[in-house]
Amino acid sequence: MNAPVNVFAVATKAEQSLASTHEVVNVARELRDYNLFTQDAVLQQAVQREAAGWAQDELTAFGALTGQAEYRELGIVANHVKPELETHDRFGNRIDQVNFHPAYHQLMKVAFEHGLHSSPWTSPGPGAQVARAARFYMQAQVEAGHGCPVSMSHAAVAALRATPEVAKIWEPKITACAYDQRNVPDRDKQALVVGMAMTEKQGGSDVRSNSTQAFPVGAEGEGQLYELVGHKFFVSAPMSDVFLTLAHTSGGLSCFLMPRWRPDGTKNPLQIIRLKRKMGNASNATSETELRGALGWMVGPEGKGIRTIIDMVAMTRFDCMIGSSAGQRIATTLAIHHCTHRAAFGKQLVDQPLMQNVLADLALESEASLTLAMRIGRAIDHRADRAEELLMRFGTAAGKYWICKRTPNHAYEAMECLGGSGVMEDSPFPRLFRESPVNAIWEGSSNVQCLDVLRAFGKQPEGLQVYFAEVMKAKGGNARLDRWIADLRQEFADLGDLEFRSRGLVDRMALALQAALLVQHAPAFVADAFCASRLDGLGERNLGALPRGVDCAAIIKRAAVDA
Repeated sequence: MNAPVNVFAVATKAEQSLASTHEVVNVARELRDYNLFTQDAVLQQAVQREAAGWAQDELTAFGALTGQAEYRELGIVANHVKPELETHDRFGNRIDQVNFHPAYHQLMKVAFEHGLHSSPWTSPGPGAQVARAARFYMQAQVEAGHGCPVSMSHAAVAALRATPEVAKIWEPKITACAYDQRNVPDRDKQALVVGMAMTEKQGGSDVRSNSTQAFPVGAEGEGQLYELVGHKFFVSAPMSDVFLTLAHTSGGLSCFLMPRWRPDGTKNPLQIIRLKRKMGNASNATSETELRGALGWMVGPEGKGIRTIIDMVAMTRFDCMIGSSAGQRIATTLAIHHCTHRAAFGKQLVDQPLMQNVLADLALESEASLTLAMRIGRAIDHRADRAEELLMRFGTAAGKYWICKRTPNHAYEAMECLGGSGVMEDSPFPRLFRESPVNAIWEGSSNVQCLDVLRAFGKQPEGLQVYFAEVMKAKGGNARLDRWIADLRQEFADLGDLEFRSRGLVDRMALALQAALLVQHAPAFVADAFCASRLDGLGERNLGALPRGVDCAAIIKRAAVDA
């Protein structure tokens, strides 16, 4: 007779086998706990070059903060738990309350306490915009969505100063380095957040088609109080304390400052209809809102609303450039980090020739984007100089168009470096990819930017001379660039069908400007690779098709972080 089987012993062996099916090897690890400033050579050099070297210590400290794993986790959570709308309290009172996860509020608190919304206004001087942009760039690598109200609060000051008596009342609280998330009257707060309510259904970017009307409460004109009636299809950051908006008066389209609460402490009737369900930018709320006699003060001259907000638009477009450059930087960093720790076919991915081609190309795009953005930052700092003002005027439109337009494909290509793991929702890349088209659309889509470049040259023809003077600073530094600039001059000699050709022209302008800056300021292995790959056969190549002779290893090393 056979001995009885010990079923418990069999089960134990099976359990042991199941518990040790494989050893986890040859996988990357989380990118965590590194300094976003001291480990970014391109950013450090741009800060020095564009007159913000005085901010070295504070940027180093901010880079350490934004590189902490715990801090970066806030960005993940803020996007996972989306904002929710409560139109009424439980007693039926209208409150229009937008609720956010505490992670979002913590990101906002850090941004506002570090002056990302105000430092160039409260501490103006050489390099002020550049230093602020460097902080915004690092913060945006953690989380992009909350950058919207930060950017609008920063930009609003430029519009408010058109009417000093209004700015005197509102600017101190808007520029205060504090954050108060409460939905209470502004008189009960020491710090305010600014939102925008420009776009309507029927017009989109064509704000002259807006139908919202403004009716004077008493006296008419600049600085006076009006009641606004109409709708806004896209209200950015509807939880803000005060909004800039456009409405028609008898004198034409005008700009208004519209608070969330009336001066007497009652709710101002700007009523949130619903929150938008967006494919990206999930942490930030965007709403449809009805204005049912909402009070607002006219800012700037009556009938000159677009002119009043144009300085604000330049600032928000600049932040689109910085934000998209930040997206490119973190995508490049993550791709290189993964490939450094992952092997395939007998080599580390980072040492595989074709992968080197891809990673180096990603790094080139990232460096060129930041370099252009920070040059425009210097132009904003020095806009009292006529040439710098003109460079800012067309440079923000051209740079915003080009950098933001390049970012989605950059995000996708970086994501592909991780293979199947890159498209998993627990990877950073789905959020980066969904975020990547936002800046290209916000503050004027690509066509609007290209037409604005032409409009700027039409109104101020000397701007074209300023542009060519800027790119000619690199004359003789690269033969391809010299030919590119000469051909571009010929393009502008032909004024026919300019609107039809505007995208192609602005493409070439942006590339020439990036190339000229790199030729002047970047290592030769970066500048030569950029010119060789971008100034021959535009539009005929994907990322990762760099020509022979490029020092990919050096480019990757320059972009890599040690973490």
